[in-house]
Amino acid sequence: MTTNNRLVGVVVGHGSIAASLVDAVVRITGDGEGLIPVSNDQCDRGSLERRVEDAVGTSPALVFVDMAAGSCLLAVLRRLRDREDVEVVTGVNLAMLVDFMYHRDQSPDAAARRAAEAGTHAIKVP
Repeated sequence: MTTNNRLVGVVVGHGSIAASLVDAVVRITGDGEGLIPVSNDQCDRGSLERRVEDAVGTSPALVFVDMAAGSCLLAVLRRLRDREDVEVVTGVNLAMLVDFMYHRDQSPDAAARRAAEAGTHAIKVP
C-alpha cells in the first residue's frame, strides 16, 4: 500500500463534480489526505488519461468515477486496466467516499466492494 498502508482514493468526474465531492468529504470528516479529485474539464482524451495516471501514481488505489460510461471511465480503464493494485467503482456518491475515508486500510478489491455497498445502501426514496 502507500507508505502509511492506506489506499489512495481518486475521484474522476465531469466538470467540477470530483472537486466538489472531495470538498464535501473534507468538511464532513475533517480529513482529505489521500483523496484526489480529477476533472475532465478542458482536456482531450490523452490529457485526461495522463491526469488519471498522475493522480494514482504508483500507489494501490481505488478510483471512483462519476458515471458507468463516458470519457472519465474510458480514461481510467485505458490507463489502469492492467494494474492489479487498482480497482474502479462507478456511480460515485458522497456516502461511499465518506465510508472510504474510514476504511482506507483495506485491499483495493475489498475497498471497492465496501464502497459499492455503502453507496448503494445510501440511495433511498424517503
